[in-house]
Amino acid sequence: MKKHAQMRGDAVLSAAEMREVETAAMASGSVTGAVLMDRAGRGAVAAMLDHWPDLAAGAHRAVVLCGPGNNGGDGYVMARDLAARGWTVEVCALGDPVRLPPDAAAAHAAWCGVGAVLPLAEAPALMPGADVVIDALFGIGLSRPLAGDAAAVLDAVPRTARKVAVDVPSGRDADTGAVLGAAFDADLTVTFHAPKPVHTMLAAAGAAVAVVDIGLGTAA
Repeated sequence: MKKHAQMRGDAVLSAAEMREVETAAMASGSVTGAVLMDRAGRGAVAAMLDHWPDLAAGAHRAVVLCGPGNNGGDGYVMARDLAARGWTVEVCALGDPVRLPPDAAAAHAAWCGVGAVLPLAEAPALMPGADVVIDALFGIGLSRPLAGDAAAVLDAVPRTARKVAVDVPSGRDADTGAVLGAAFDADLTVTFHAPKPVHTMLAAAGAAVAVVDIGLGTAA
């Protein structure tokens, strides 16, 4: 299990326990959801560049797949961070942005000041030739099988691209590791605060997992 920045230990949290930690931190007033999202997105970029140092120099091309929730918000933060580094970034999104949660909506709006947001169905035509494909479609809350555009896009991700999953590879159950119809085949998964059960399974199978400290304190 690879750690990034300052981490505590390898205490594993279930999806429900992770939500409790986040809720308690925000309820205490010590941090806001927007700050956590910004730290997560920027931390994920830092972890990615730490994992592949050759990407830290020069301009590269990324396709970011953003979902309809806060995982998608992390993706918009990552897109903005990469664009500020000189990367060419193309963002494809699932769902109506009007229905995004408030923090993700703010991250979406900030990205729209930088670049366009295309429908997710356009991603298969954009992904060939990308240096990195970033999966920010679904996080720890997914419990139903993927279908439609989401499943089609995951099937179309080129083998040649480096593949980064934000928090949990889309299509994986965070607690059981089960594949829910289709799943993003991540080379690197970047999660936050503490690993979840799926991450221990991914690491045991030889996949790279980075755990980023976003300032939530000691794991429960």
